[in-house]
Amino acid sequence: MSFNRKLLASVLFAGSLFASAASAQTEIKLGHVGEPGSLLALSAEEFARRVNEKLGDQAKIVVFGSSQLGGDSELLKKLKLGTVDMALPSTVMSSEVPLFGLFELPYLVKDRAHMARLRDEIVMPVMAPAAEKDGFKILGVWENGFRQITNSKRPIEKPTDLQGIKLRVPSGIWRVKMFQSYGANPSPMAFSEVFVALQTGVMDGQENPLAQIYPSRFYEVQKYLSMTNHVYTPAYLTAGRSWKKYSPEIQKALTDAAVETQPVVYEIAAKMDEDFLQKLKDGGMQVNQVDQSVFVTASEGIYKDFAAQVPEAKDLIQKAQELAKSGS
Repeated sequence: MSFNRKLLASVLFAGSLFASAASAQTEIKLGHVGEPGSLLALSAEEFARRVNEKLGDQAKIVVFGSSQLGGDSELLKKLKLGTVDMALPSTVMSSEVPLFGLFELPYLVKDRAHMARLRDEIVMPVMAPAAEKDGFKILGVWENGFRQITNSKRPIEKPTDLQGIKLRVPSGIWRVKMFQSYGANPSPMAFSEVFVALQTGVMDGQENPLAQIYPSRFYEVQKYLSMTNHVYTPAYLTAGRSWKKYSPEIQKALTDAAVETQPVVYEIAAKMDEDFLQKLKDGGMQVNQVDQSVFVTASEGIYKDFAAQVPEAKDLIQKAQELAKSGS
C-alpha cells in the first residue's frame, strides 16, 4: 500500500472512531426499576418523547426499565460514577440525603395537589440543593404513588394486624422503623427480587403503589390488598456526574421536559389508581379499607424520631402540614 493510501486509511479509521465516540456521548441513559406498563415506565417514556423532540440530533434519551441497569441503590452509585446518566429513585433517596426522609413519614401527603405545593415550596428550594451537594441533580419531581400493603396471610385493617408479617420494604431506614413500630418484620430488598420472594414465602407481603403492584403481577402471589395509603412516595428524575458534560442547550431541554412531564405524571397516576384497583380485584385479590386514624396515631413516634434526628426536619414537617391546610 502506498504512503498516501495508508495515510487516507488512517484518517478514515480515526474519523470513524471519532464519529463513534461522538455518537456514544450523545446517548443519555435513563434507568429505573419499573416494569413495563408501570407508572415509572410510562413517565420515563413520556419524558423521553418530549426530550427527543426538543433535542433533534443533538442527543437522545434511551430508557432502560425493569432494573436493567441495576436496582435503585445501584443506580444512585452509577449516577455518581457517571456510568448511568439519569435515574428515577424514590424511597432510596432517604438513604443518601437525610432530608428526603420527609416523604417516609406516614400520612404526610394529603393528595396530589398538596404534593404539587410540597414540590414547589419544599422539594425544589430546600431538598434539591441538599441532594446536589451529594452529587445528585434533581430535574423534576414525579410520582411513585400512594402505597398499599399486600400479603398472603390476612387482611390488614389496623397496625396490630401486621404483627409478625415478613414484609419487604425498599431501602430506607424510616420505612423499616415505621413497620417495626406497627409490629411487622420489615426487610429491605431490591424491587427486582420481590416477586420471587413472595412466591417462595421468603416474604409474606410487600407495600407499593398500585402502579407497581399490578404491572409486577403481585396479584399472582398475594391474596390480600389493604388500602392503607400509608405513605406517598415521589419519584425524583435525577442526574449525576455526567450532567456537567452536556451543553447548556441539552441541559435546558432536559430540565424543561422534566418540569413539563410533572402534571402529566399526576394525571396518568390518578387514572392508573382507578384502573389497576379494578384489575387487581378482577385478578382475585381480596381488597379492604383500613382505619387510617389508628395508623396515624401509631405513627406519632416516627415523626418525633425524624424531627429529633434530622436537622431542619421539624421546620419542614410544620411547613408541609401548613401546605396541606392551605389547599383546603
